[in-house]
Amino acid sequence: MLALYGHPFSSYTWKAQIAFHAAEVDYEFREVGPEHPENGEFLVTHAGPWGKFPVLVDGEEVLFEATVIIEHLTLRHAPGAGLIPSDPQVALRTRMLDRVFDNYVMTPMQEVVNEHLRNAEAPDVERCAEARGRLERSYAWIETWLRSWDRSGPTTLVECAAAPSLFYAQWVHPIGEAFPLLRAWRAQLNARPEVARCIEAARPFRGFFPLGAPQED
Repeated sequence: MLALYGHPFSSYTWKAQIAFHAAEVDYEFREVGPEHPENGEFLVTHAGPWGKFPVLVDGEEVLFEATVIIEHLTLRHAPGAGLIPSDPQVALRTRMLDRVFDNYVMTPMQEVVNEHLRNAEAPDVERCAEARGRLERSYAWIETWLRSWDRSGPTTLVECAAAPSLFYAQWVHPIGEAFPLLRAWRAQLNARPEVARCIEAARPFRGFFPLGAPQED
């Protein structure tokens, strides 16, 4: 049995879980938190330099970083699931878009969250504004890119990265009406069974979101 260490409210844990759900590959979920100290202790010694999740244990192999976990899942357990396209050139573009959502959506979103975690009463206004500005630029780029993307296609590495990053980015910096394709795609992603499963599992933890969790999701 594959074992995945993570937390139900973690965006990068979602990213890995969405791939497992879409590929219909069974795994044991090992939640990291105060109620399971042994799982946190495992991460300290096995999860790379910073002990961060998600982490996958597959026999003797221990892998961290969500993208690597999805690549491993594709190679070893679900080669026909379509998570990574078989055409090398298409796969290259898929990996590039994966980086777009991790680096240009997830990262600035997390910067705003971190500011509110650092000082909930007085987050750095300039830092938050700068990060939100970068999110706005990312939204504009993605809106244009979506014109040529099959939004009803199968779940790939792109959707695994996009769904959690856009889910939480909306909470930090709402996607405006100037981006109708992106707004619609986010809703479509949330409705996919593999994503909806993560949303529901995370629902009990919404009170911990430092900016406040909106009710519409």
